[in-house]
Amino acid sequence: MRHPERSGLLFALAGFSLLSLGDAVVKSMTGEWSPTAISALRYVLGAVGLTTLLVARQGRSAFAMPLPKVQAVRGLAVAMATVGFFSAVFVMPLAAATSLTFTSPMITALLAAVVLGEPARRETWIASLAAFAGVLIVLRPNFLAVGWAALLPLLSALGMSVLMIANRYVAGRASPLAMQAFIATMAAPVLVLVALVFHFAGPERFHLTWPDWTVLLRCAFVAVSASSAHWLIYLGTTRAGAASVAPMTYVQLIMASLLGWLFFDSHPDAMTLLGAAIIVGAGLYLWRAGQVRQMPEPE
Repeated sequence: MRHPERSGLLFALAGFSLLSLGDAVVKSMTGEWSPTAISALRYVLGAVGLTTLLVARQGRSAFAMPLPKVQAVRGLAVAMATVGFFSAVFVMPLAAATSLTFTSPMITALLAAVVLGEPARRETWIASLAAFAGVLIVLRPNFLAVGWAALLPLLSALGMSVLMIANRYVAGRASPLAMQAFIATMAAPVLVLVALVFHFAGPERFHLTWPDWTVLLRCAFVAVSASSAHWLIYLGTTRAGAASVAPMTYVQLIMASLLGWLFFDSHPDAMTLLGAAIIVGAGLYLWRAGQVRQMPEPE
């Protein structure tokens, strides 16, 4: 392995690990503030920080937003993904919630067939069916414990899949920093509105109160760590290639299991681990099938 590829994989590894650390910090706020409020504050802070950085680096001209309707879809999608996952980790073990979000590659492949007209390959259906079996296994104990809230990670996975589809429409039309700033500025007002709606019409745990200063500090950490993680993953992708970096995302499951065990005394049972392994295996199978199809034909 060449040095740029090795460093790229290390950047990606650091980025995905940092994302899991931020997820653990979110879970540490369980019962201290509304998950919708945490989501809103995370993206408000992210929008302020990223737009400030964008102006400093590229000037005001960088705010010429390409395809604003698609950018709005990106913002709505990431808002849905964030609320779904942050709410999930409040009621589920971190590892179980994380493993269910790994259905996103299969959902993305199916959406690409419907939305983009891409052919649904045999491998896509095999991976999707396997992932569905894994989801049922993971949901079994969690559904019994928390009811319909166990489906929240799947809402997050759907949001991320819609985001991936929208990203294809705007790829290359602005700098990576601008794309991060656009998505944050689109998601922030949506999440503020969601937090207000749930305050007046949602269950009591979604009601807004003035949080402890440590909650505000942890929200700021999540905003900074998530943006930093996305940048590290981007650097890893540019050095090692998207195909090489893609499997590294599954380090999040290892990190989630480790952090859940160390800080939340959460021990996934054997069936949950089996379901997670099937979902991860389905994702790796789909990734490998794509790799084989992209190999050049011998001359």
